[in-house]
Amino acid sequence: MKKKIAVITGASSGIGKKFAELLETYDTFDEVWVIARRLERLEELKTKIPFPLRPLPLDLTSPASYEAYAALLSEQTPEITLLVNCSGFGKFCATLDVPLEENLNMVDLNCKAVMAMCQHSIPYMPKGAKIINIASVAAFQPIPYINVYGATKAFVLSYSRALNRELKAKGITVTAVCPFWTKTEFFNRAIAKDQNTVVKKYVAMYVPEQIVRRAFRDAKRGRDVSKYGFIARGQMLLAKMLPHRFVMSYWMHQQKLK
Repeated sequence: MKKKIAVITGASSGIGKKFAELLETYDTFDEVWVIARRLERLEELKTKIPFPLRPLPLDLTSPASYEAYAALLSEQTPEITLLVNCSGFGKFCATLDVPLEENLNMVDLNCKAVMAMCQHSIPYMPKGAKIINIASVAAFQPIPYINVYGATKAFVLSYSRALNRELKAKGITVTAVCPFWTKTEFFNRAIAKDQNTVVKKYVAMYVPEQIVRRAFRDAKRGRDVSKYGFIARGQMLLAKMLPHRFVMSYWMHQQKLK
């Protein structure tokens, strides 16, 4: 009998870690595969998850990691009923102030890794399985000084919604989660310590548990986009309705950017 498993990337911290910790509120699993670079952080989850845990210390910016994941799937032939793609990072500063290698690395992790994890996993997913991909409110508008990050999340949103439609016949749903500002370690890497802070005003700040509980609920309902919070939902609506030139100008004014 095939093992029923959940796979969570970016599980060592932030929203990914909270998905792992709240997994029992969603469903039961024979095994949970958690993926991130820091093995010691993944090992810590063994005391917080009531299911057998398989830590996979992989760097998803590297194609070798995709290949290792694919090889493990081929060997184990599990039944993946939940895939959660949380790996990702951003930088809050002018695009040209970020080394090209780091911007390309952001694209690798935020976009290519999501695509690779989905494409390798879907052949092992039965009818009723769910994919949850972490996008962002930033996916709905171009954002100067958070440029590459926002563009990668726009890819995740578009890719997830279209993939959801493609997989409808298989009974597999894909939900793009679009968090607003959320209190995690994300900011430790996003904010350059030796430069002026780009984001000076946070209209709202949520916590990972709020985002995760809403994401689980929306995934179960088969929704292709999950949004949490009145302010976040309002901003996404306005970004759709207003000219993006105005939206960018308002952002620049709000954050006192030249």
